[in-house]
Amino acid sequence: MAASAPPPEPRPRFARRNPLTEDRITRNHMPRNRLTRITPTLADLWDAAGTLTAAVLGLSVGIAVVEGVSATNAWSVVVAALAVAILTWLLAAPLRLVANWLGGVVAFVLGLAVQVTAVWASLRYLPGLLVTSWWAAAWVLLITAIVVAAVSWLSGSNDAGYVVSDVMRRGKRQAALRQLAARRGKPLPDTRPPGLLVVILDGLAEPVLRQAIEGGLTPTMASWLDSGSHELTQWWAQVPATTPASTAGLLHGKADAIPAFRWWDPTQQRLVVTNHPWDAAQIEEAFSDGEGLLAHDGVAISTVFSGDAPTSMLVMSRTIGNSRGSRRAGAVYVRFFTRPLVFTRAFVLTIGEMVKEIYQARLARVRGVEPRISRGGWYVLLRGITNVTLRGLNTSLVAEHMERGAPTIAVDFVDYDEIAHHAGPLRPESLRSLEGLDAVLRTLATVGEVAPRDYRIVVVSDHGQALGATFEQVAGVTFSDLVKALMAAGTSPTGDTSGSVQATPERAGDGDVLASGGGEDWGPINTLLSQVLAPMRPDRQPIVSGPERLKQTTAKPGQAREVGDIAVIASGNLGLIWFTHTDDRLLLDRIQQLWPNLVAGLAAHPAIAAVVVDSANGLLAVGSHGVRHLEGERAGEIDGDDPLTAFGIDPAQAARDLARAARLPNTGDLLVISGMTRGRVHAFEHQVGSHGGLGGDQNRSMLLHPAELVRAHEEYVGSDAVFHQLRAWQRELGLRP
Repeated sequence: MAASAPPPEPRPRFARRNPLTEDRITRNHMPRNRLTRITPTLADLWDAAGTLTAAVLGLSVGIAVVEGVSATNAWSVVVAALAVAILTWLLAAPLRLVANWLGGVVAFVLGLAVQVTAVWASLRYLPGLLVTSWWAAAWVLLITAIVVAAVSWLSGSNDAGYVVSDVMRRGKRQAALRQLAARRGKPLPDTRPPGLLVVILDGLAEPVLRQAIEGGLTPTMASWLDSGSHELTQWWAQVPATTPASTAGLLHGKADAIPAFRWWDPTQQRLVVTNHPWDAAQIEEAFSDGEGLLAHDGVAISTVFSGDAPTSMLVMSRTIGNSRGSRRAGAVYVRFFTRPLVFTRAFVLTIGEMVKEIYQARLARVRGVEPRISRGGWYVLLRGITNVTLRGLNTSLVAEHMERGAPTIAVDFVDYDEIAHHAGPLRPESLRSLEGLDAVLRTLATVGEVAPRDYRIVVVSDHGQALGATFEQVAGVTFSDLVKALMAAGTSPTGDTSGSVQATPERAGDGDVLASGGGEDWGPINTLLSQVLAPMRPDRQPIVSGPERLKQTTAKPGQAREVGDIAVIASGNLGLIWFTHTDDRLLLDRIQQLWPNLVAGLAAHPAIAAVVVDSANGLLAVGSHGVRHLEGERAGEIDGDDPLTAFGIDPAQAARDLARAARLPNTGDLLVISGMTRGRVHAFEHQVGSHGGLGGDQNRSMLLHPAELVRAHEEYVGSDAVFHQLRAWQRELGLRP
């Protein structure tokens, strides 16, 4: 007799279809009494009253200041504030539908138009109020945002919470209910399926985070550690310790595919730059196996590479050929662009951040802070956008996908890294940026209280940073000019006169040098512009902006370009040199024949610790007074003084890092690591805080994870090792087959 079929499983109450995973996500974790979801608490009423008071105050100031707007009584202003909130709330759903088809830029324009229209309509049609034009309404909206931002700052409210204030209120209510139930001895069961949220804090070293925790700057992460819910450990970021290499490792387990931030590709006869959309797409296509960290219905937000996520927002490698996806993704921007005063407040705070940067840079000059670099020009704008606008937008996007129940989400915040490059990793303005990032974590943890998944939050950095005066400040010459001078100047083979080498047009030689410049800071901005504007452009091409000093680096893959004799590229205090006239890597003997003073002159320079070069006997690390064999029969042997003792780390670890980096595909013919002075490195770029090579805290990355997720290793070497740990946690949580 055939066995009877089992009865169908009952459909969970409040089940809904997740638009990202098409899975049934249960809502049984919500309180049994559905009225608790809509019944306001005293805290909700207090928050609403505070928000309304700030809006009324802002509208009052705007009406008093702007010509062409007037009010006959105070109650009319209160009613206007309520009307603006209600109108924008009612129009949010239609805007989502429109933005889904027309893209993020339309969401921005329509959202701003909705806010101005709501203010204009309230002032125009409510009794006791008068407005003469839309421009007057726009000025009132701007002034209101300024006042609301000032009130929020004075009250000490969460800098990130205003972006998702509606979700924050629900999350706080859920947390209060759980705490009340626990005190009564009847804790509420959490039957939600698990989720994983990976937050990348760009450039944050583990020792720096511990100092910030002790200084009270990161109370959220401190509370996690104090309660025992999370554990903090350190992992080693291998050379090259750069964002693209570490991101390829963290999200794909393919860190060995990236030799530097930019490199010479002999097959294409051009520079490949990881924060250019064409190159990022090509790089990921070459190493992706389809099983990245986010492959199974995951979401990538503001990362260099996608982790094979089906859904990606502001991802550099996905800005090419993704116009349809960009259009359909427009709805997720609506929360940020159309909420009452959210975007306008972000705009005001962005201007405030720029003013703060100008003041802090001047203060550093007045106080004579050393080392320091110039912090003017485009950086002022970049800091404002990355530390306010992008932070708020990223927070909104993450919260949106948490509410949708994405199983795994990864997001990269570049705030700290941006400031630390220009101010220094331990300077007050850099550490203060961690306050804002900690507030973001608090916001996302609160969102997790009402998300359909029980998210475990893992916080990881891609590398650290090291402080130091630039190579040019120490040596009096740029790295590329020094290379040109040594190739042309008549220095002795021992390099005794290298310290006096000066790069001049007369001594630079006839060869062409393709030298690296800035541009890394523009990556997030270009991604944002490309994501929201490319779908509306006739050619649908992404945007590459910023002051590039590279020759024709914006050429698309496959396009030919004029090449020089050498390419000199800098990644922090890691310098790489390619001899571009040949596809084969030159060995030491051949380099000595062509440019007899180059290797010896570089190694003998006071601001350079070691030059890694290939030879007939394997890789060598050449210093001013000795050579270390990195591979071959004499691996580990030292002739003279060991040049790898200069970095303040285990020389064996330094040797392993440099041997690995020197064998990566497309790596330079020469790898140059700057020296250290009183524990400070010297970046070959215009950076007082740098990463890429060895020395200081740049290799000491951090990993903060829930204590329930057991680590497979006490120490992790390389971002690939962290990737495999994250995948193991995904399997443990049932998020990966």
